[in-house]
Amino acid sequence: MRTIGILEFEEPQIQADRKILHVDMDAFYASIEQRDEPRYQGKPLVIARHPKENSGKGVVATASYEARKFGIHSAMSAAEAYRLCPQAIFVPARHSYYREVSAQVREIFSRYTDLIEPLSIDEAFLDVTENKVKQPYAMYLARDIQETIYQELRLTASIGVSYNKFLAKLASDYRKPGGMTVITPKRALAFLDQLPVDDFYGIGKKSAERLHARGVHQGSDLRALSQEECLEIFGKLGLRIYERVRGVDDRPVRVKRQRKSISKETTLYPFLYHDDEVRQQLQRLAAEVSQSAEDKGLHGLVVTLKFRYPDFATMTRQRSLQRPIYDAEEIAFHAEDLWEEYGQVDQGIRLLGVGLSELTAQDFENLSLPLKPPTPEKQGKKKEKTDDD
Repeated sequence: MRTIGILEFEEPQIQADRKILHVDMDAFYASIEQRDEPRYQGKPLVIARHPKENSGKGVVATASYEARKFGIHSAMSAAEAYRLCPQAIFVPARHSYYREVSAQVREIFSRYTDLIEPLSIDEAFLDVTENKVKQPYAMYLARDIQETIYQELRLTASIGVSYNKFLAKLASDYRKPGGMTVITPKRALAFLDQLPVDDFYGIGKKSAERLHARGVHQGSDLRALSQEECLEIFGKLGLRIYERVRGVDDRPVRVKRQRKSISKETTLYPFLYHDDEVRQQLQRLAAEVSQSAEDKGLHGLVVTLKFRYPDFATMTRQRSLQRPIYDAEEIAFHAEDLWEEYGQVDQGIRLLGVGLSELTAQDFENLSLPLKPPTPEKQGKKKEKTDDD
């Protein structure tokens, strides 16, 4: 037991008796399109409307691994993707169809366990400690899941295997595509010690910068920090980070996830007649939604835009995301993009609304990176991870 100020905290202890999988479908949208259309196979494929058909608007939902070699990634503008790879094939997203395929993947999961926690359309945690096929070795069960998905759906998945969710998630990112990584209790600290802090699931860009400023560059440096130092750097989230870097994460696989929504609206008078005014309001509303989500410890998978004309005709448009978000810039980015695609300011706008739904509890920091394409002067400096790996 350690005392910090007037609070007492026990040193975290590893509970190594669970078997947790994190299954992440590889380049899910693009892989489905390549599976269904042989002429797309082996070609740079971008899931987005072609910029020449959409006045340069639109955002990349994901890209095939062939396209990623050219620097194309999720959340990039379609125009920038075209600039990087003019020969790329652009295909509009088929979200309802992707959800159908996602349901097929989850049906395969259900043959092995009922303890399934979907994180998004293309990834999920599975608790296979007690499983339906009576397989005592999680590694063999994970391999069986990979093979079944490929045999039945002709899609590949990367799987992380460990004794908790944090490590399983890290492991699934380690060998892509189609790989499997196992982190046992004995290997956990060695694995975490060599990992750059930038790659820690849950440590965002700003936190990584603060750590680098203190000479903390990899897991071993992070583990050397005391509880007091973690609290100083991360505030109330510090103790959770202190636990994670020691391989401790007792969160259960939650079968039922919260489904809530957060929305903010504003009635406008005089009416708005300029796109710039609309965007300013959307950014303000997105900031309010983001603050509310952060206060509640939630992030969401669906961004909603609502707008009303002077004659009270009301339009609502939504965008489903592949990773949960709560950052104001990201929410505003999607709301503005929906406005550009569906909104018309000529008649005037009397009401605007922005919402975030399909909400789930945050771990300890936003896990997604900013979606707004970098400005030209920053394009060469900014490194982003893809949303759909």
